[in-house]
Amino acid sequence: MTNEEIDEQAEQTLRKTEAYRLPVPIEVVAHRLKLRTEAAALGDSVSGMLVVEDNRGAIAYNSSHARVRQRFTVAHEIAHFLLHLKKNRRSQLFIDRYVFRRDENSATGSDHEEVEANRFGAALLMPAAFVRKEIRKHELDLDDEEALTFLARRFQVSTAAMTNRLNTLGLLR
Repeated sequence: MTNEEIDEQAEQTLRKTEAYRLPVPIEVVAHRLKLRTEAAALGDSVSGMLVVEDNRGAIAYNSSHARVRQRFTVAHEIAHFLLHLKKNRRSQLFIDRYVFRRDENSATGSDHEEVEANRFGAALLMPAAFVRKEIRKHELDLDDEEALTFLARRFQVSTAAMTNRLNTLGLLR
């Protein structure tokens, strides 16, 4: 999918689940998609997982991670649920490893589905129209670190996630 298609599908998902507002209530999105969510002790190397059985799903996210990371993990798992389920399988499992430092492969990706899930998750939590509106409304200078921090807090995401989203939207120089 192109970035534009991802943005469009994410916005449709938010509207369909009546969650198109700031900050995006990602747990509400999951619930309205009939996905259970639960914090779990997943150890140091796992951020989250999605288990689907007979078209019913559950998302576990790492209870020891920061809340902004947990929100992104839930959004990422929702992306797998919406984009990557194989229609003819009774059960499926997606396990997402925690990447402490992102490298060139985690963004460009050796795994297309993971890259797509990251982009879709970002689009769910930081809808393009809302990002642009907040920048205009608050007359933000995106070269200013405080502006990035403000946006990250407004959307309840990490500054790294916000920076990546701004890059994807072509809003950073």
